[in-house]
Amino acid sequence: MSVHVIKEARRCLQCKNPVCRIEGCPAHTNIPEMIRLFLTGKINDAGAMLFENNPMSVFCSLVCDHEAQCEGHCIQGRKGSPVQISSIESYISDTYLDKANLTIDLPKNKRVAVVGSGPAGLTVAVKLRQRGYDVTIFERLSHIGGMLRYGIPDFRLPKSIIDRYVKKLVKLGIHIRPNTTIGGALTLDTLLDDGYEAIFIGTGVWRPRRLGIKGESLGNCLFAVDYLKSPDSCHLGERVAVIGSGNSAMDVARTAIRRGSRFVTVYARTPKTTASVREFEYAEADGVDFEYNKDIVEITPQGPMLCEINYAEDGVTVVSEGKPSLHRADSTIIAVSQVAKDKIYRGTTGIAINENGLLEVDEGGQTTRKGIFAGGDVAYGARNVVQAVKNAKHVADAIDEYLNHL
Repeated sequence: MSVHVIKEARRCLQCKNPVCRIEGCPAHTNIPEMIRLFLTGKINDAGAMLFENNPMSVFCSLVCDHEAQCEGHCIQGRKGSPVQISSIESYISDTYLDKANLTIDLPKNKRVAVVGSGPAGLTVAVKLRQRGYDVTIFERLSHIGGMLRYGIPDFRLPKSIIDRYVKKLVKLGIHIRPNTTIGGALTLDTLLDDGYEAIFIGTGVWRPRRLGIKGESLGNCLFAVDYLKSPDSCHLGERVAVIGSGNSAMDVARTAIRRGSRFVTVYARTPKTTASVREFEYAEADGVDFEYNKDIVEITPQGPMLCEINYAEDGVTVVSEGKPSLHRADSTIIAVSQVAKDKIYRGTTGIAINENGLLEVDEGGQTTRKGIFAGGDVAYGARNVVQAVKNAKHVADAIDEYLNHL
């Protein structure tokens, strides 16, 4: 891999106006500088720069939609293949992770609670801990990582990387409380009463979005977010129908094949999938079948009932054609996004949510209650990892400013 990465790094043109960074990367990673440092033998400096800019760099290098972001904006890609920036970043970040010597500012003697340990929560926790705050992460599940651990299959993001990352958090002095639900025995008010002067809510979106059709409670039907959380506990059978066409649907389909299902079909309502090109191509290579312009009307014990749909000339209006037909499957998995759970703030006064069930926040990520901030998917809906990081860095700055003025 190192030879490949070095060859790819040497292909970088070191553009004076790097479009890969300016337009391609939501986190604005300094890609030319990363490559320059790497090629001059300063891999630790490159890794430190990446971590400072994006504490989730080691994860983003594996799971970002690189074709639409950094690599999709690489000048080399206009006449040939783009520089494989993701592979270079992954090599540097992974090499640097275990030996990173993260610094901490003088203690601020102020306590911050981070609720949820997905990309947004981890970014805020690291940034504020490095600035000298006493940070505690509250995670309702047994291990931290959020969607990184429970929503992305191991073949895309090995769990061992998350475990290595946890060691860095502990060494940094961040307290971690797993198996702790905020909104149960402990509430947001409990945290405030116990002296936390700021709270960040980064709980993501874990409630499956229903289709609103008959059959969603049947024993042969699952939601993608529940299946991906624990695929080994599910028995799908040989024939699986996946409803949806985004990256989550690709993850479900590829996971099902790896768990022994022989015939896995993704049914998309659109003329093509909405997943990234890379994830779609990998799913095809793994043996997933695809059917398009299919509208599901019911789930039965024998499989989903689907009808053909067409799009009118305006490209928006959907016209259903013909009677629904049965597409036989032992299991049907619904992969059409998620919404936020509201247990955490249901019993807390002064926190507003919008019509989509997401937390209302101002430009700095503060909710309608003073001292309580939110970011990532729970405030803006389902996004990718690097977008959550970009937002979380902004909110961490706002929390820092808020605490400095107390």
